[in-house]
This record gives sequence, structure tokens and C-alpha cells, in this order.
Amino acid sequence: MFIWEENTFTEALLVQGGQSFDVSIGGTFEATVVVQRCKPGTSWFDVGTFTAPAEKVGVGGTAWYYRIGVKTGQYVSGTIEVGLYAS
Repeated sequence: MFIWEENTFTEALLVQGGQSFDVSIGGTFEATVVVQRCKPGTSWFDVGTFTAPAEKVGVGGTAWYYRIGVKTGQYVSGTIEVGLYAS
């Protein structure tokens, strides 16, 4: 997915039972990219922020939803390519 504006996020990815997942952030941009998680029926909570391209691996707990995006007021310029993949 490509992001070139604020308040844009990937679709939520369900990670269960210690499953690992990959976070991929690429492109040339000036922005703060955030990784968020939540439980069903709760608000999104920031668990990581990035201001440069990165490749990370995370491990989820029991039934967490994750997403990647840029919050309102955190985008300046450029194109961000993000991916969130269950392993």
C-alpha cells in the first residue's frame, strides 16, 4: 500500500497466539509512520513509530489487530510504501 497523505492506514491484520508478523516501511518521505494495535472493540494504541524506511519483525500476543499508517498532522511530503504481513 502507498501512503501520500495523513490519516491513512492499512487494513487491520489479526495476529494470534504468539504468531509473528513483518512490518515493511519504504520510500522517500518526511513523515512519522506509526504501528498501532488494538483488541476488538477498543481504541488503537501506538506501539512503534518510524521516520525512515525500516524492516521489522514483531510477535503478537493473543488476538491483537495491527495496522500501519500516518496520523493527522504527521505527514509532510513524499511517498511511503507500507506492508504488514503475518508470518
